Amino acid sequence: MATATATAMNRRVILKEYVEGYPREEHMELLPGVEVPLRLTGDEPAGSVLVKNLYLSCDPYMRPKMSRPLRQSYTAAFVPGAVITGYGVARVLDSSHPGLAPGDLVWGITGWEDYSVVTPPATKFLAKISHRGGGVPLSYYTGVLGMPGLTAYVGFHEICAPKKGEAVFVSAASGAVGQLVGQFAKLAGCYVVGSAGSAEKVALLKSKFGFDDAFNYKEEGDLAAALARRFPEGIDIYFENVGGAMLDAALLNMRVHGRIAVCGLISQYNLAEGERDAVRNLAAVVTKRLRLQGFIEPDHKHLYPRYEEWVLPYIRDGTIAYVESVADGLESAPAALIGLFHGRNVGKQLVRVADDEAE
Repeated sequence: MATATATAMNRRVILKEYVEGYPREEHMELLPGVEVPLRLTGDEPAGSVLVKNLYLSCDPYMRPKMSRPLRQSYTAAFVPGAVITGYGVARVLDSSHPGLAPGDLVWGITGWEDYSVVTPPATKFLAKISHRGGGVPLSYYTGVLGMPGLTAYVGFHEICAPKKGEAVFVSAASGAVGQLVGQFAKLAGCYVVGSAGSAEKVALLKSKFGFDDAFNYKEEGDLAAALARRFPEGIDIYFENVGGAMLDAALLNMRVHGRIAVCGLISQYNLAEGERDAVRNLAAVVTKRLRLQGFIEPDHKHLYPRYEEWVLPYIRDGTIAYVESVADGLESAPAALIGLFHGRNVGKQLVRVADDEAE
């Protein structure tokens, strides 16, 4: 007599409709649980993986994916009615993938649901987690040991190539990526200033992350003047997370041969095309011989082993601090994501879907 396959109820968060302007909770919907098997059925493509999701990552790049796709991008838009996808941490329950076995912990792209079947080619974005314990929470693989960490490392060390004593400016500096860039800059012997959107975040930058200075951009009527006061000799490296007026101000304050790593443009994501800020000071790229380079983390996956080996000792001995905002329950995911675009999070925003019963 065949043994019955265990099942569980699977809830899913879907995008209900394309978004214009700021996303709202009604743009997403948590669907009631549907019974699903806790094993692969055999109908999936070879190399598929069934996972139980433990943590989900809320990231700014997800906002453009919620808009109607009007032009080609590096990542496909979400489809109304389909489950939202993003980075997360999960435990493998069943697998036909040669490199992943039941019981393995993984981080990478998964669904906003309790259980996900990840099929090729998406499985290439699942990485096995081999380093646990010793001051390394599992949730860190949504942040400092995940996509945001590699993003900070590549943008700062590979693209900006810092030299000891250089002056570094980081916008959105208390977020998942910015808090790391600032600390990487201090480790490299640089002078670093960050901007954030509240007094609490400014204090955190200086007291927790070791920034030399920080300011609340909402309290500055003239961003260019605010930067000039803090960088009287100019900025060598600007790690760009914001765009718009902040980019314009930074361009005016860059030193000759400065470098700008363009990681994101969060100030522009919720604006219609006609509302987006024009960048008026691009002439500085020529007159100051600047290097301005956009980049995305997936292009640099091959550097992850080097990054992980470099950063783990700093995490374990407390040299690098990491702050998270954790929302509990899959039902809290829509509000947590929306909060990113209103500055409600302090540090890395993530969602705890389930406890890892194997721990």
